[in-house]
Amino acid sequence: MGADREGSGRRRPARAVAYAACGVVLLAGCASMPDSGDLRGVDATPRQDTQVRVFAMPPQEDAEPLDIVQGFLEALTSDDPNYETARKYLTGNATKQWQPGLSTTVLEDGPGASLTQPVGRERTDDDTSFTLTGTRVAVVDAQQSYSPSSGDYQQTVHLVHDKKTKQWRIDSLPPGVVMGKSDFQRIYVSVNKYYFASHTKAVTAPQTVAVADPVYVRERVDPMTQLVRSLLSGPTHWLDPVVRTRFPTGTALMKGVSSLTPDDQNTLTVPLNNKARNVGSDQCEAMAAQLLFTLQNLTPAVDDVELRAGGKQLCSINETQADGAATRGSVEAPEFLYFVNGEHRLVRIPADPEGSTRADPVPVPGALGEGDKELRSVAVSRDEHMAAGVGLDGRALYVGSLVSGASLGEPVLVSAGKRADDRLTTPSWDTEGDLWVADRNPAAPRLLLFKEGAGEPLKVQTPGLDGRIKDLRVAADGVRIALVVEKGGKQSLFVGRIEREGRIGDAQSVSVRELRSTTPDLEEVTTMSWAGDSRLAVVGREQGGVQQTRYVQVDGSTPEGPPPAALTGVKEIAASEDVEMPLVAYSEDGIVRLPSGAQWQKVDADGTAPVYPG
Repeated sequence: MGADREGSGRRRPARAVAYAACGVVLLAGCASMPDSGDLRGVDATPRQDTQVRVFAMPPQEDAEPLDIVQGFLEALTSDDPNYETARKYLTGNATKQWQPGLSTTVLEDGPGASLTQPVGRERTDDDTSFTLTGTRVAVVDAQQSYSPSSGDYQQTVHLVHDKKTKQWRIDSLPPGVVMGKSDFQRIYVSVNKYYFASHTKAVTAPQTVAVADPVYVRERVDPMTQLVRSLLSGPTHWLDPVVRTRFPTGTALMKGVSSLTPDDQNTLTVPLNNKARNVGSDQCEAMAAQLLFTLQNLTPAVDDVELRAGGKQLCSINETQADGAATRGSVEAPEFLYFVNGEHRLVRIPADPEGSTRADPVPVPGALGEGDKELRSVAVSRDEHMAAGVGLDGRALYVGSLVSGASLGEPVLVSAGKRADDRLTTPSWDTEGDLWVADRNPAAPRLLLFKEGAGEPLKVQTPGLDGRIKDLRVAADGVRIALVVEKGGKQSLFVGRIEREGRIGDAQSVSVRELRSTTPDLEEVTTMSWAGDSRLAVVGREQGGVQQTRYVQVDGSTPEGPPPAALTGVKEIAASEDVEMPLVAYSEDGIVRLPSGAQWQKVDADGTAPVYPG
C-alpha cells in the first residue's frame, strides 16, 4: 500500500507518478470494464498499470436498487477527482450531506451488499435498504493518515424511489468512502510530507531536523496539488505535538489555483495567499525546503521550488539550498558498518559495499575495539565519534570514544536482572547525541536516556506501554522511537512519539507517548531497524507461520515493492535511513549483506550484532 519514497537529487524515487492517462478503464453497474480483456467482478478491481486511469459510469435508466448500490460502490474506486459520478447515484439531499473526504475505510475484500429491512420503518415499494459488510483492514482519516484496523464492517445504505423521475437513488449512506484492499492499493499512494522537529537539533550541524509525516493521496488525481494542500494544512494529529511548520497559520494556495505543474526547467511555482506575503527570507527558505523535500518524495520532476504571494516572488530554493536548511536521515550516508567480531570486540568495514568488497573488518579505535572488554551488542553515535557497548552477559553498559588510545572507564549502567535476557537491550543513539537503552529487569523494567551518553540516566516516562521492552531503535529525526514490546509470549512492534519538555540545553523531562502498532498481524517480532525516513525493516512471524523479513511503514501500512530476499535464521537486522545502504543481518551464516539487485552475501562468518550509526 504505497511506497516509502525516500529520495533526493542523488537518489530519485524508482517510480514517478503518472500525471497523464495512457488508457481508460470505465466502471459501470456490476463490472469493471477495461478497454480490452474479460469482464471482472466488482468486489475489488484488479490493480492496473500506474498510467491507466479509471472512470465510473453514471446510473443506467430504470436500474434496480442493487445495481444502484453496486454502481455507487464502483464509482468510489474511480479516478473521478470530486466523485461527481458517484454523486449521481444519490438524492439531492444525500449529495449535500455526503463527505467523501472524511475517511476511507479499507476492507479485506470489496464490500458485500445484502438486502435488509429499513431501520425503524416498514419496507414499501418506494424504499429499501442494503447492508454493506466486510472485514476492516485500515482506515485513512480526513488528514489522509493511515491506521490499521480490524473487525467486522457493517453499514446501511437506504434507497428511495423518486416519484418524479421514477428512478432509485441512495438517500442515506455511511460517511466517507469504502473499498477493498486491492482497489486501495491501485488508487492511493503513500508519500512523506516534511515538517521540522520542535525540540531537536543535529549535533553534527546547527540545523533543524526534517521529520517525515506519511499520508495517502489519490495517485492519479493531481497528487502534486493534493500533497501541497496537505502540507499547508499542517502535520497529522499524531505527529503534531513534536513538529512545527514554517508556514504562517492560515497559509493556503492562492484563491483560484486548482492545479500545480512544474515547468520545463523542473521548477514548481507555488502561489500562496496573503498570509505568507510578509515572511522573511530565512523563513521563506525553510517553507520552500519543506515543499521541496515533500515533492521530491513524490516525483523526480521537481528540482526547484519558487514561492509567490501578494503578486511577488518571495524566494526560490534548489536541492542544495534545501539540504542546507535542514537535515534528513535519508540523506545522511554512514561511513562504516559496525559489528561484534568472533573475539567480541567492536569492528567496522566501509558502509558502501562497492568500497568494501575485499575489505577486512578492523577494530574501531578506542577501548571498545582495542581493549579487552567482551561485548554482546553495540551502538555507534550518528556522527561516528562515540560508541556504546553492552557486556557479554548483558549486565553492564559502557560508553567510549572512537579515538585511538581512549580509555573505557566504569560502566555507566548496571542491570540487576538475574538472567542475560532480563538485563540490558541493545542501546541506540539519537540525533542529539543522547543514548537510549532499556533495562529488562522484571523487578524494575525501565527505559533510560543518557544525555550525550554520560551522567545519571534520565528515566523516560512511557504512559500506555503494556509489556516489557525487548528491543529499541530511535529514528534519525529524534522524535520517534521503535519498540519491540513483549507481553504474554507475544512480541509486537510499536512506534512511539518522543516528547521533550524544557528548552534545548536545559534539564528536560522526556516521555514516549501514543504507541502505535505497526505489525498487528505478526505474533513474534524478532528484530527491527529503521530503513528510511518513515519505514522499518522487520523480521517476524505470523501465527502458525515461518519467519519472514519485510518492510513496514511507521503508520502500519505495507510499502509498495517486493520484500527483501528470503533469509533463514535471522537473529538481528541492521538498516540505514539512507536507503542506498544495503540491508545487513546476523543469521546462522554470520554477518551477511544484501546489496541492491543482488542476493545475500557473506561478510563475516563469526560476526554478530551488526549496526549502522544510530
